[in-house]
Amino acid sequence: MFDSVRADLAATLDEIRAAGLHKPERVIGTPQSATVAVTAGGRPGEVLNFCANNYLGLADHPEVIAAAHEALDRWGYGMASVRFICGTQEVHKELEARLSAFLGQEDTILYSSCFDANGGVFETLLGPEDAVISDALNHASIIDGIRLSKARRFRYANRDMADLEKQLKEATEAGARRKLVVTDGVFSMDGYVAPLADICDLAERYDAMVMVDDSHAVGFVGPGGRGTPELHGVMDRVDIITGTLGKALGGASGGYVAARAEIVALLRQRSRPYLFSNTLAPVIAAASLKVLDLLEAAGDLRERLAANTQLFRSRMTAEGFDVLPGDHAIAPVMIGDAAKAGRMAELLLERGVYVIGFSYPVVPQGQARIRVQLSAAHSTEDVGRAVDAFVAARAELDAAGA
Repeated sequence: MFDSVRADLAATLDEIRAAGLHKPERVIGTPQSATVAVTAGGRPGEVLNFCANNYLGLADHPEVIAAAHEALDRWGYGMASVRFICGTQEVHKELEARLSAFLGQEDTILYSSCFDANGGVFETLLGPEDAVISDALNHASIIDGIRLSKARRFRYANRDMADLEKQLKEATEAGARRKLVVTDGVFSMDGYVAPLADICDLAERYDAMVMVDDSHAVGFVGPGGRGTPELHGVMDRVDIITGTLGKALGGASGGYVAARAEIVALLRQRSRPYLFSNTLAPVIAAASLKVLDLLEAAGDLRERLAANTQLFRSRMTAEGFDVLPGDHAIAPVMIGDAAKAGRMAELLLERGVYVIGFSYPVVPQGQARIRVQLSAAHSTEDVGRAVDAFVAARAELDAAGA
């Protein structure tokens, strides 16, 4: 049976490579950190890592690792069950309570990933008589989650409040029973921050709920690291927050929905990714509790991350690179051509800087880029080396006429 399909798949893969859209996987042989060792898929040896979501540098923090070791001894390796059968331990309930308190929400429910969290919300809360109004650049997990629901779909241009109001009016005039506005807190490919105060104002005017995926903000955005709702002063006005434990909060895996109590209660009863997926491994839950402990005194880490971000952005701009504006640790260096972005990433790796070129379908056609992600674990010297490597790689590309 597969023989009749093999040639078509091989042709598609060839087309992807020819268009410069192939996404190779490099293999690292060390823990995730500011410096990693590449063992396959690129220049072997130690390189600076500027493409991880390890914003606070906690992925290899000794206290987090120690908490994980202790949890393995106390709670075991895995649950071999879903939550409502025999997959709930004290450590899971403790983490849910701690996340609720940290994010200023009434309750929290854990998922195996934020992709699953976003996949489990819309179908549970919204039916054919409801409407979801989504930012055009929302994460793929939000888009897929919306597709699973039968709600009527409205889309507004990225961070465009006039368009959001237009879509809210249309949803209201269509007689929607429930309306849910959903946005990324920080848009992962651009580093742009959603205008949550304005979104909440419009949502309240049109009697809509607000949902924010804050995966690229929780832990380091806002005065206390509580994310974009804290940054904009709307923690009490956002109804649903989804996020991940796999970025700033230790970099492992797992996701959550923090929301109004009734919303979380219904998700526990009807959210399919929660009901039919194994429980988050207890070692991750316990290590995440240690991360939350560390966040209470992480002001210096957030300050270091902000300083590294400002230094990289200012130096790259001074060198004539097109870096999307902003002050987030996601700093996209715009290249345009997909093949050129991929080649520049290869040249940077040869110079000891590990970054990735992003192209279609991850970003729109013609907007290929190298997404640089700063970390509190980077030193000032690391940032300077990265900028110097960009300058040298660009010179080589220009000399080759690429």
